[in-house]
Amino acid sequence: MTDKTTHAGIANTELSELNDPDQHRAIFIDDEFTLDQLHGDPRVNVIDESRQQQAALRTLVPAVDQEMLDEPTRWAYYPWRRCLVHVLGPSAFNRLRLDRNRNLITADEQRRLSQLRIGVIGLSVGHAIAHNLATEGLCGEIRLTDFDELELANLNRVPGTVFDLGLNKAVVAARRIAEIDPYIKVRIDRNGAVTESIDHFLGDLDIVVEECDSLDAKVLVREAARARRLPVLMTTGDRGLLDVERFDLEPARPILHGLLGDIAARDLAGLSSKDKVPHVLRILDAPQLSPRMAASLVEVGKSLSTWPQLAAEVVLGATVVANAVRRIGLGESMPSGRVRVDVADALDRIADPLATASAPPPVPVPADMRPEPAGIADILVEAATRAPSGGNVQPWHIEASDDRINLRLATKCTTTMDIGYRGSAVALGAAAFNARVAAAAHGLTGHVQWSRGDEGTPLYGIAEFSPGSAPELAALYAPMLARETNRLRGTAAPIPAEVFDELTAAARDEGADLTILHDRAQIETAAGILAEADRIRYLTPTLHREMMSELRWPGDQDPDTGIDVTTLGLDPADMVVLDILRRPEVMAKLADWDAGAALGDDTYERVTSSSALAVVSIRGRRLTDYAMAGSAVEAVWVGAQRRGLAVQPVSPAFLYAHDDRDRDALSPGHARALRDLQYAFRRLTTTERDESQALVLRLSYAPSPTVRSRRRARTGSTPQYG
Repeated sequence: MTDKTTHAGIANTELSELNDPDQHRAIFIDDEFTLDQLHGDPRVNVIDESRQQQAALRTLVPAVDQEMLDEPTRWAYYPWRRCLVHVLGPSAFNRLRLDRNRNLITADEQRRLSQLRIGVIGLSVGHAIAHNLATEGLCGEIRLTDFDELELANLNRVPGTVFDLGLNKAVVAARRIAEIDPYIKVRIDRNGAVTESIDHFLGDLDIVVEECDSLDAKVLVREAARARRLPVLMTTGDRGLLDVERFDLEPARPILHGLLGDIAARDLAGLSSKDKVPHVLRILDAPQLSPRMAASLVEVGKSLSTWPQLAAEVVLGATVVANAVRRIGLGESMPSGRVRVDVADALDRIADPLATASAPPPVPVPADMRPEPAGIADILVEAATRAPSGGNVQPWHIEASDDRINLRLATKCTTTMDIGYRGSAVALGAAAFNARVAAAAHGLTGHVQWSRGDEGTPLYGIAEFSPGSAPELAALYAPMLARETNRLRGTAAPIPAEVFDELTAAARDEGADLTILHDRAQIETAAGILAEADRIRYLTPTLHREMMSELRWPGDQDPDTGIDVTTLGLDPADMVVLDILRRPEVMAKLADWDAGAALGDDTYERVTSSSALAVVSIRGRRLTDYAMAGSAVEAVWVGAQRRGLAVQPVSPAFLYAHDDRDRDALSPGHARALRDLQYAFRRLTTTERDESQALVLRLSYAPSPTVRSRRRARTGSTPQYG
């Protein structure tokens, strides 16, 4: 085997030594004398794109370090082309060349794969495979062997050219790899798979790719690979068959999955071509051959000189092998066995989106078009159920009569972020505030008495009403019914100070405090904190699943709960992105990479488009405290919208966490990050240690939303809702 690497420079080399017509590697020129001779030779084509490469290197994200930027460039000479090429040094070259693999292959995965040594035996089909492996950077060393020379009849599937005719196929493939990456270590063997050299060829390899035409060679390769516990991959063009034999994991596994029985390479040597046919057909899995291939095999030796192959099928096989190599190299699941990647079958099952499109869903009935309440009990319930709740889950059971309303927390509606039902308690408090407003508008007054219940009903509130006057509450009736979530981006226009004073007073009237951030620097700091918290929410499987389950798409079941996607204020491009973000396997990959910085961008942009952030808090940590804070949240929300402001709640994942145990339950892998984010946010909002934050509201000036979230329908004057 010819052992030539691509790392050695040539010192004081005579030009005649650089003109070896059988050379297959790029030669690095390190001495000025030889370099000057090559530059001065009119027969040598000089290509120098090094400045463009260095400029491109500086644009990479994340930025490369100064050491890589300062790495010396190299001159690579390609004798068969009489071409001298100026390239980046090895580290910079690989960083730039393979940059667009990320994150289909991460930087860490690329480093691990670059340590692989892969042998490819048979360079007709194997040429495309070797090319793919080198192009994707899936190995640091590749060995090629084939005894045959490239012929014109090979150019239907081998990506060589007429300039390569008559050359050994291993040389042709090696040259193509050298022209892609002069730093890849390539070794060639011109003998093919033969007993005399197979042991030397396989030495120290990690993976073997076998693409021999000879049955004897196939068996020989596998016997030798099994003895060295090397995995063997093979692909056949017809119907995209991939064959995997993990001798590294199963050293006693029969070769070719036992399809040949106990036959050995030495036994095949004495068989005629006719006697080998049954064995070949078993390897090819004759019953699964495509009709064209099966019929063509009948014609071999008659109207066909050999079995046919197509370039597209060879390239498909190379793609499948590259994927298998990545799995083996990265320690992912890739068991022994066979699989077909059948393009023809897939095309037979092509689906027309127009033919399969479902009919448009019925137009939903807006919340304000529901039947008018029949009496005071219905009015109280209607008002209470208009309250906001996390994910619009409506976590309440409500019973009402003309002078009384009972509100009970519905535990079945809880989520992971609703730690200890604290978010549900806020929603229940908002519902109670609405009921009081409705009662005041109809000449009734009363207060809600909150009590802790049992495990089944951890919180309940009772309000008994009697005739009385509460004009300030009564004036909020119409604004309360009109209250809505507005997720559209704002103009960041300033809000008058007197509006802040009104909202602060509204919160205090309900026994809570209100912190308002309106300084641009504070808003941007808060936006960064909230955006990172949202990134963690996306990357935590449970939180992501629950977040996506809140969304209601056209035609979904249960449209009267959850958040209608049309209320999100997304343009068509963003809706397409949302289709990607809702996929748990995508989030799992981002979590594996500790990536996904863009996941918080939408939150950051919405928050920074706001005029202010309002944080409602209350002293105490009991559910009854959160319920009182919920009444304050609704009072602030209704008051802000009454003054022409758009209001959207922003619920960071850490909002209802009290301690490390809570944060660990939220997101075990990001608990420490959530702790740091919560600390930073509470410090920014000057929230005291004995205060609990109930909700964060972004306040802005924005267009009115076109759709409001729906509510469950009422069923009677003294019903139970849930």
